[in-house]
Amino acid sequence: MLDWEHIFATRSTRMRASEIRELLKLLEQPDIISFAGGIPDPALFPHEAFQEAYASIFSGPQVNAALQYSVSEGYKPLREWLVGEMARIGIECGVDNVFITSGSQQALDYLGKLFISPNDTALVTWPTYLGALQAFNAYEPTYDQLSLNGNRTPEGYREAAAKAGGAVKFAYLSPDFANPTGETVDRAAREKLLDLADELDIAVIEDGAYQNLRYDGEPVPPVLALDIARKGGIENTRTIYGGSFSKTLAPGLRVGFVVAAMPVIRKLVLMKQAADLHSSTINQMAVATVAQTIFPEQVAKIKKAYSARRDAMLAALARYMPAGASWTKPEGGMFVWVRLPEGMDGAELLARSIQTEKVAFVPGRAFYADGSNNNTLRLSFSCANEAMIEEGIQRLGRLIGQAVAEAA
Repeated sequence: MLDWEHIFATRSTRMRASEIRELLKLLEQPDIISFAGGIPDPALFPHEAFQEAYASIFSGPQVNAALQYSVSEGYKPLREWLVGEMARIGIECGVDNVFITSGSQQALDYLGKLFISPNDTALVTWPTYLGALQAFNAYEPTYDQLSLNGNRTPEGYREAAAKAGGAVKFAYLSPDFANPTGETVDRAAREKLLDLADELDIAVIEDGAYQNLRYDGEPVPPVLALDIARKGGIENTRTIYGGSFSKTLAPGLRVGFVVAAMPVIRKLVLMKQAADLHSSTINQMAVATVAQTIFPEQVAKIKKAYSARRDAMLAALARYMPAGASWTKPEGGMFVWVRLPEGMDGAELLARSIQTEKVAFVPGRAFYADGSNNNTLRLSFSCANEAMIEEGIQRLGRLIGQAVAEAA
């Protein structure tokens, strides 16, 4: 067989399989209770609304445009709808500030390509979204921990980046109900982030994938909204907001978006022209139609379902987890983050859990840029009903309790 490794670019050595994508295969096993995949419940998809939207496209005058090549910026009626949606959460922008991508993951890949030269530093939270690490890795960055409540100084970040052979280019975070922790960054920390970015003269990448999934507590303005308030308008801001319809409407259509100042949008458009020309026109049309028709009702429906499952998981964790384990209490999103007693390994626990208790989750180490914190795991409550959550957490708590006893 041909040895491909010496032909591949050096950046390919940074590419790793997603533990989450591999764990999704477990969903096909009927005896597994899975808290692994952070995916929406397909039973909550607006099937009828999309059926009507596609039928209308194929039976109407738009059909040829829907099947034809289109502009790289994205379907204008969808971008116009997003301008209104952004205004609703405090982000004042124009249609030219909105760019459609093939899912928010494509946006992360483009932004990594746009900002990172080999050895440049990306500031990320510890832990952070695994998909962001995968998107950025191909561009050969160094990672440094974005600490908004610590004592790191801009000069300290700058010196560390220089020692790594590059410069700090951006800070990436998911400030609302983050994947994987479910935690929300408070307003003071968001303001501190903007202060840091201004001092370092770097971009801020705000991942708003879970923005709409707040179940309780008071909303916090997006980082981009705070940046606009400081700078007087979006064209003076350094924050780039990425969003998605995957968690609210349907992930299979692969429709995401970026909202940013025009210099950034222009570069992203050039990247898209070189990559895939444009996102699926017909899917953008369908998403625009459904969003314009039922978006608030759809969001209300999924929030009702997910909040009940969140409550069930938190209650079950309180009942069944042994002493020494702790977990987050998210106000929204899809995830609870569990820290196991010191000395336990999430990956070893998963192997044992699949074999003996038939419960799946994601070991936490994959979410750390340095591969640390083995004693953590992520639980997703989005695709399990309350009865499954009760049973699954009881089994998992029993297993963790046994592991604690064995280690004593």
